[in-house]
Amino acid sequence: MPRIVAERADALPALAEVFREHGYEGASLSLIGAATGLGKGSLYHFFPGGKEEMAKAVLGEIDAWFEQHVFATLREATRPEEGLAAMLDAVDGYFRSGRRVCLVGAFALGDTRDRFAREIRGYFSRWAAALCAALARGGRGAAAAAALAEEILADIQGAIVLARALDDPGAFARAVTRLRRRYEMGR
Repeated sequence: MPRIVAERADALPALAEVFREHGYEGASLSLIGAATGLGKGSLYHFFPGGKEEMAKAVLGEIDAWFEQHVFATLREATRPEEGLAAMLDAVDGYFRSGRRVCLVGAFALGDTRDRFAREIRGYFSRWAAALCAALARGGRGAAAAAALAEEILADIQGAIVLARALDDPGAFARAVTRLRRRYEMGR
């Protein structure tokens, strides 16, 4: 069944998967068109700024999802351990238990980092700040909370890379399990 794209937002999930699979440079307009079901004219109608505007829109969509399901949850949780557990649930679901690449992380590692530096930096710094605030509410000092937030993010992002590199989503699942145990974030 053909994909129905009535407005710009309808194209974003398909665009995200093309960028995840092929990277920014490898995401040709023909691949994007095939994934979205849109011709070149329709793509430029929705995204007059071309591929760069498409990528920024996808990064914005990812950021909005993380704001709602991860950052806000961490900031608003009454008990920090509940916020951390909810964060891990959301992250596990979003990254499909290690079967989905972190597009923001992939862009950060590639040649496109400078092109999207503001978006990349904003995503990771807001995640670290929300984690740090939750950890501080749990009784950790500012320096310890910041260090632990960085460690947790590094564990999550490293597990995503490892799962992809080894073609073993279990590497991600095991990392999430270790994080739950280490920080007593059980369900």
